[in-house]
Amino acid sequence: MFYRLSEFTEIWGPFRLFEYLSVRAILAGVTSLLLGMLLSGWLISQLARLRQPERSAKLMGDLAKEGGKVPTMGGLIIAAAMIPSVLLWARPNVLVLAALWSFVGMGLVGLYDDWLKVRHGSADGISARRKLAGQGLVALLALGIVLLDPAYRESLCEIWLPILNGPLWSAQSFGWPFLACLGVAGAFFVLVCVGSSNAVNLTDGLDGLAIGCVLITTSIFGVVAYLAGHHDFATYLRISFVPGAGELAVFCAALVGGSLIFLWHNAAPAEIYMGDVGALGLGGALGAVACLMHQPFLLAIVGGVFVVEAASVILQVAYFKRTGGKRLFLMTPIHHHFQKKGWPATKVVARFWILSFLCGLLGLLSLKIR
Repeated sequence: MFYRLSEFTEIWGPFRLFEYLSVRAILAGVTSLLLGMLLSGWLISQLARLRQPERSAKLMGDLAKEGGKVPTMGGLIIAAAMIPSVLLWARPNVLVLAALWSFVGMGLVGLYDDWLKVRHGSADGISARRKLAGQGLVALLALGIVLLDPAYRESLCEIWLPILNGPLWSAQSFGWPFLACLGVAGAFFVLVCVGSSNAVNLTDGLDGLAIGCVLITTSIFGVVAYLAGHHDFATYLRISFVPGAGELAVFCAALVGGSLIFLWHNAAPAEIYMGDVGALGLGGALGAVACLMHQPFLLAIVGGVFVVEAASVILQVAYFKRTGGKRLFLMTPIHHHFQKKGWPATKVVARFWILSFLCGLLGLLSLKIR
């Protein structure tokens, strides 16, 4: 909305600043942060009135507080801060709308799950099958939003690998019919969005852990979005140029602002938990942003902590079944393995943040390997 002020430079010259993507991205982040500061206290007080689900506090020492249980559904703070900021500062295009829907849609699936847990006062929400079905439907609808614009249909078929200076997969790669290529790319889009959503959810087990890693990953992808939407930068770095992708930098900046204010309240000892509404929404948004820029494999590098967390659960289950009850890790997701080994929760969080930061640097470095 506010980007239209750049059309009134004849009235006041400084309005031309709103033409610049960098300015709008910064203002989106600041707006999101300020909205979060204004709304977070009220939202926390309202959520605290709800019946809170039972959560194991024996291992997760940060989960119990004297005088009552910590409220959940804190992802609503991020949504309340971020969504208006995106609408105010981003130029609307199908990329922004698809990313925003991924955040909102995945968040709604998580919100329903959280509400059932709160309603019954237990850890039992919707079944895994129904949750996956809901996430898949959200990802398909996000894909459909992009397909509404003919300019992006063929581009959507491109999938890039960080070490290559050309697409690993495109509509021309194997001479397949366009619809077949689009089907493969679409299935991959859904897989990445759903997988990323659940990976962030698995990481959300200690105060500040998931949101700190999300902040780092989102910041890196905000930079990559800015580069991918600028023809000269994209050409120089030999990454996929996606017209309009720069607006995803505004989206990421707003997400960073909302996440920062949530971290303010979620840092140990937490005043509120993210809940599935936050974890699924944030993961889905990251997956969508990565795919829309043709960089899903870059997400696997930058979001390396999320990948390891999800992989630890998969390996644990597979090993348990194969060996008839033996465990590969003391407990999964893997951050609990280190707690079992005696690491304090705050040390686990800090070290995982450091690893996430290193993964982010490695992801940026991969842009030059090409």
